Amino acid sequence: MSDQPVDEPIGALETVHTFDSGPMPTGVSVSAQGRIFVNFPKWGDDVVFTVGEIRDGTVVAYPDQRWNTPDGDDDPRAFVSVQSIVVDPADRLWVLDTGSPMFRETQVCGPKLVCIDLATDTVERTICFDRSAALPTTYLNDVRFDLRRDVAYITDSSDQGPNGIIVVDLASGTAWRRLHDHPSTKAETAPGFLPVVEGAPFMERPEDGPPKPVTMGADGIAIAADGSRLYYCPLMSRRWYSVSTEALCDRTLSDDEVAATVTDEGDKGGVADGLETDDQGRLYLTNTEHNAILRRLPDGTIETVVHDPRLLWPDTMSVAVDGHLYVTANQLHRQATYQGGKDLRRYPYSLFRVRIDAGPVRLT
Repeated sequence: MSDQPVDEPIGALETVHTFDSGPMPTGVSVSAQGRIFVNFPKWGDDVVFTVGEIRDGTVVAYPDQRWNTPDGDDDPRAFVSVQSIVVDPADRLWVLDTGSPMFRETQVCGPKLVCIDLATDTVERTICFDRSAALPTTYLNDVRFDLRRDVAYITDSSDQGPNGIIVVDLASGTAWRRLHDHPSTKAETAPGFLPVVEGAPFMERPEDGPPKPVTMGADGIAIAADGSRLYYCPLMSRRWYSVSTEALCDRTLSDDEVAATVTDEGDKGGVADGLETDDQGRLYLTNTEHNAILRRLPDGTIETVVHDPRLLWPDTMSVAVDGHLYVTANQLHRQATYQGGKDLRRYPYSLFRVRIDAGPVRLT
C-alpha cells in the first residue's frame, strides 16, 4: 500500500441536486419551508427559463414560464437574465434581473428587482432601476436585505464600467449608488496578481487573441448579523471589505464620507465568488482557487468549513433554517471564454450543502 500523501476532503459535503443537462446555475436560495430556488443567467447556454424551483428532483420554471419568456431586454413583466435569487427575512423571494444577456448593454427596466409572494407564487412588485442607479454598463450581481431599514444592497460587478454598491429603499423603490468606482469595488490590478483555478491561471483566453485579465468587480455580498456592516468583495481580488450600512443609507452624506467608513478586511485566502453570514455572526467565503468554503469567526479566526475536489467553482451560498449551508458548483472557469474557445465543462453541475448548525440572518 502506498504511503504517499493524498488530498483528503475536509467536511461532509452532501449532494442536494445534480444538473445533468441544460444550463449552468449560479444562484441558490432556500425558503423557511425548505423550498429550493435556483437561477440560470444567459451567458451562452440554452436557457429555457432563467429562474427555477427544484421540485421532486426536477427543476421547473418559477413562478411560471410566462415570467421566464421576456419580450426584449427591457420587459418589466418578465425576467431577462437572472444572476441571483434571494429569500428575504419575510420569506419572500426576490429575483435580481441583470437585464443583460451575454453581458449586453442594459435597457431601462431590464435591470430590476422582482418580489414574489411564496404563499401564492405570484409577483408582488417590481422595482425597475433608473439610469442614476443602473448604468448602461451595470451588471447586477447579488443582493442582501435589511427589513428593519427596509432596504436592499446590491453589488454592481460590471467589467465594462464603474463598479459600486446600489442601495434600494424598498418602500419607495428609489435606488442610489454608493462607493461608485471606489477602489475597494474594483478588480485587482496590481502587478503579479494572478488567480489560479485547477492549476491554471484564470484569465480570459480568446480563441484568436492573447490572454487578458478578468476585470469583474464587486461581486460577493453579505450583511453582518446585527446589520451594522455590509461585506463585499470584487470577483478578481483576494481581499474583501466592509462598509457602514448606516452611511450607505444616509443620503445626506457625501461619497467621501461614505468611503471613509470602508474597512479593508484583509486577505481572504483566494478569489471568492460568494459571501454569506449566519445568525451566529460568522462569515462564509467561497474559495474558488482551493475548492473550498472558509468561515471567519467573530474573533477573526478563519477556518475551513469544507474542502472537496467536487467544489469546482463554488459560486453562491445560502444559509437555511435546516442548519445547512447550500452552495452551487458550476465550473464557471471551464467556460470557453477562459479556455481558448473550448468549453471544458462536464455534467453534472451540482448543488451541495454542508451542516453548519446555524440559521440565516433575519434583520426584520
